[in-house]
Amino acid sequence: MLPTNLALLGIVPEQLTEDNYEYWKVCMTSYLIGQGLWNVVSGEEAQPQHIDANYEIWRRKNALALHAIQISCGPNVVSKIRETDSAKFAWVHLAEKRDLPPPSPLLNDEDPIEKGSLDFLKYETLFKAVDDGDWEAAKDFLEAHPDSVRAKISSRDDTALHVAILAGHGKIVDELLNLMTPEDLELKNEIGTVLSTVSISDKTKMAKALVNKNANLVGIVDVRGQLPIVVAAIYGRKDMVEYLYSVTPMDMLSPKYGLNGVTLLNCLITAEIYDLALNLLQRYPRLGIKADLYGNYSIRILAQKPSAFPSGSKPVVFWKQGIYSLLSVQPSDSPSIRRHCERPSQGPSDEENLTRPQRGASVEENIISRVLTVMRERIWNLSLCVVPDLKQIYDRKLVHVQALELLGYIAKEIRILSKSQLEKIVIDEAIYDAINHGIIEFIVKIIANDPETILRRGKKGRSMFAHAIVLRQEEIFSLIYGLGTNLSIMAGQHDMFANNILHLAGKLSPPSQLERVSGAALQMQRELQWFKEMENIVLAKYKEEVNENNKTPRALFTEEHADLVKEGERWMKNTAASCMVVATLIAALMFTVAFTVPGGINNDTGIPIFLGNNAFMVFIASDALSLFSSSTSVLMFLGVLTSRYAEEDFLKSLPLKLVIGLSSLFFSIVSMMVAFGSALFIVVHKRLEWVTFPIIVLATIPISLFVLLQFPLLLEIFLSTYGPGIFKKPTKRPY
Repeated sequence: MLPTNLALLGIVPEQLTEDNYEYWKVCMTSYLIGQGLWNVVSGEEAQPQHIDANYEIWRRKNALALHAIQISCGPNVVSKIRETDSAKFAWVHLAEKRDLPPPSPLLNDEDPIEKGSLDFLKYETLFKAVDDGDWEAAKDFLEAHPDSVRAKISSRDDTALHVAILAGHGKIVDELLNLMTPEDLELKNEIGTVLSTVSISDKTKMAKALVNKNANLVGIVDVRGQLPIVVAAIYGRKDMVEYLYSVTPMDMLSPKYGLNGVTLLNCLITAEIYDLALNLLQRYPRLGIKADLYGNYSIRILAQKPSAFPSGSKPVVFWKQGIYSLLSVQPSDSPSIRRHCERPSQGPSDEENLTRPQRGASVEENIISRVLTVMRERIWNLSLCVVPDLKQIYDRKLVHVQALELLGYIAKEIRILSKSQLEKIVIDEAIYDAINHGIIEFIVKIIANDPETILRRGKKGRSMFAHAIVLRQEEIFSLIYGLGTNLSIMAGQHDMFANNILHLAGKLSPPSQLERVSGAALQMQRELQWFKEMENIVLAKYKEEVNENNKTPRALFTEEHADLVKEGERWMKNTAASCMVVATLIAALMFTVAFTVPGGINNDTGIPIFLGNNAFMVFIASDALSLFSSSTSVLMFLGVLTSRYAEEDFLKSLPLKLVIGLSSLFFSIVSMMVAFGSALFIVVHKRLEWVTFPIIVLATIPISLFVLLQFPLLLEIFLSTYGPGIFKKPTKRPY
């Protein structure tokens, strides 16, 4: 058995974590020095040229040092340095991630103080007055020191206006604006100008006042090189973003101007402000394939937003889904898009795609259009009052439509990229993320614009359909049935570990996918359905193929699902045993009641007194049916308890027994309640008629409880066993 404690490896006592870096570094340094590898890690021994005779020696030392560092880190840390082949880079990267800057030493009389570094202390009175919202005190100070209105009054280089904005004192902001020149507003603190500072908040009124005073503020970047609108988008301030979008020159968001445009696009997508993101991308489509200030690409961000697409959203109740499907929504329905679509771009370029309203309509056409608009608004407002959650449903569909339109623009740009450019924008990672979240619309849109994507393979040598198998995304995998001849090609592919698609189906599903199915037995059934479907696709020779671990697909399936088979057996037995107790009690009760005739028996003839009564015949029939169905249920549950529990049994045999057992149990409960009601009617209907009906109604409570508690499980088992199946085989391509 391999040791799991790194102390047994003789490198470090424990893996690197967030809390033990200093101790780990000391131990690791000692080990590297002892092994003669420290000069490579520290950089004292520089990498020689490939033609140098010492290159192979250095290369071996570097590999040994890097290996020692990697195995001394936990899996989460290793993932951060997995791509590097330099021990020095890995060491420095770990230090950057964990080393905190040393605390500043306390000043003493001998420490030199930079001239002017403490000038802000003389404005302490002004700072406190503005921060506390005391305008009278601040006004007195400003009257005595007029130039202090533009002075740096804090260690963060804040002016009085910065402090007022950060404290949220709108009145003081207005008063200070009256005392400051437009140029004063361009002074920066450690964040940026006053507009960059206010962009962090939702104080749109303050932003308007600042821009009215100095319109140039919208184009001045902060200390990180970001425009105010980008700052607002980073913090998800939708109202602020919409206002700044209306006043920021469009040329500043062009790819030619810098990275602010693509950074804004990605921030808008992250903040789920899809309407403005769509409008921006319509103007500058190339933004969709460029990296932002943080190295992110919009295609990857969209792939990680399942809520932006119908298939990735959480399911809703059926009536809401019905309304959702009936609503007609256009991407331009958003008010913010309608406001900005007419706005011209300063300096239009070839890559702009502006949406301008048509002009030249007659007076009659304009009047009719206005009337129809008013009528639509009236009908919509009335619908909001009648149908609950209608606006929420509408907004949800609008987001989906806009996100799909947004993806379409990006996909069109991706189509013209080369292989190396596709790798640069991490298209493989984006596709994997989309499959992982089950966003089928994302995959369809990508394939529709670039059909060759289906043949792309990621770092593990797996295509998108191979990922769909591993991640158990049946809807995405079902797209393979529309490939025609390519289906045979995809079915014969192998990954870098020599796994064919049947091997991949033999792997255990991710926990998130298993949790979608109720009960371990049904989870095992779903796994078998995947494996059987892959068996029907691949050629016979692939069924006995071995991977690099010398395992056939069936052997891999058995190994991966051993624990799930045990859990499924336990679940089935517990369910069967619980239901069997109820079925046995009903059978015993109905057998006894059959000889306890309601109303008694005529002593002279031995015939039941109410034999000629129709209610009596209902009693006898329902009693017999309850007895027979409960007995059947007992036998079915007994069959479940005595089953062999082989893997194949979970596919049809065990679910069938459970379906028959639960159905029989349900029928026996219904029959028992009918027998009880008819017996009660026979005995008391002539004397206590008012009691009969309420008691019969109360007798339906057990039936209702069974339907609420057990019928969903029964229905799920039946549909998963005899339903249409989890794979949809379209007759035509959806792309």
